[in-house]
Amino acid sequence: MERSTLITLLLTIFIALLGIGVIIPVMPVLAESLGAGGVALGMIIAAFSIVRGLAQPVVGNLSDILGRKWFMVAGLFIYGLVGLLIPHATSVNDLIIIRGFQGLGSAMIVPIALAYVSILAPAGQEGRYMGYLNIAMFCGIGCGPVFGGLFMDTLGLASAFYAMAILSFAAFVLVVFNMPAYLPRKGVEAAGLLPSLVRMARRRRTVGILLARYATMIVMVPTMAFLPLLMMQWESHVTGTQVGLVIAARTLVNAVLQVPFGKLVDTCNKITLLVIGTLCMGVSLAFVPHGSSVIEMIILYAILGIGEALIWPVLGAYASEEGRTHFGHGTMMGVYSLAMSGGVFTGAMLAGYSTDNMGMSWAYYLTALAVCLITIFAAYMIFLGEQADKAGNVQSDRR
Repeated sequence: MERSTLITLLLTIFIALLGIGVIIPVMPVLAESLGAGGVALGMIIAAFSIVRGLAQPVVGNLSDILGRKWFMVAGLFIYGLVGLLIPHATSVNDLIIIRGFQGLGSAMIVPIALAYVSILAPAGQEGRYMGYLNIAMFCGIGCGPVFGGLFMDTLGLASAFYAMAILSFAAFVLVVFNMPAYLPRKGVEAAGLLPSLVRMARRRRTVGILLARYATMIVMVPTMAFLPLLMMQWESHVTGTQVGLVIAARTLVNAVLQVPFGKLVDTCNKITLLVIGTLCMGVSLAFVPHGSSVIEMIILYAILGIGEALIWPVLGAYASEEGRTHFGHGTMMGVYSLAMSGGVFTGAMLAGYSTDNMGMSWAYYLTALAVCLITIFAAYMIFLGEQADKAGNVQSDRR
């Protein structure tokens, strides 16, 4: 049953993320056509992140108590509705409201998928299993922009959003008929959300993991939503398909490396891998504004994908360990996903403000600096937490 559940989950996430990826190169163009500037574009993205962020810990904690399947079903249904609604938006405010609604749907998909994989992963293989999930996510969101660009170039903007709706409803049907409502519990029993949050705040290792996840998600807005606008500033004409290929280079490289890097994470020092991946991301991000051709951008985004391919299984494995031993899988993954949303929101505001006031290049420079500084500090917090845990275990053994 567990093998069948894992296959169904990965296929569902691939289909759902393929639908999301389809609209990546299209959404900024639609927003700009409705009069959105840098800050307004940031707010459209931030609306998604705020709603998702607030809902994720609640959904994650409730899923530990009530079961996970029907949360995911509801989230996929909301995604389908969003795909149908976006083409009918007539203002930036419409997009902000619809994207907020989409954030609610996302809160019922991503942390639930993470919790499922966390439960299914055998002890010591968390990095490998998180790598499997990341493959599904990145293949979906990596292939999506290519199709989205093709739809936009050939059938118009609305076609990409309708494609998202069709894919989301397909994933909805798959979960309804193939996912079990419950899995055998593994690890500690979940406490209430508030007591769990208090305990998380007191554990330096957990704080470091969440801070690292927050910091490494700051890159999402400038690297995704602002990329079409950056490339369209070039003197040569850029198509939606070309933008999709650049985004796909990052996500597909990330996906290809998930299994080997996931195995590496299970056997090597996670903190070292986290720092290496972060520096790789930061350097490539700082060079993005200097790219002047599609080939150069593909290379830079591929390097960015290599850095992320190290970071995602590291942090996913860390979160899985914390959920199993301290907080409950759904609760930990809900808060972990909140940290992701917080990073996306920060990236949206930082990129929007710097674009409007200093130019789009500064959105990339400041993001690269913030990601590197915060993540290195987070790695230090994780190190201190692990040392404290080792000292506590030694004292327990002596007693």
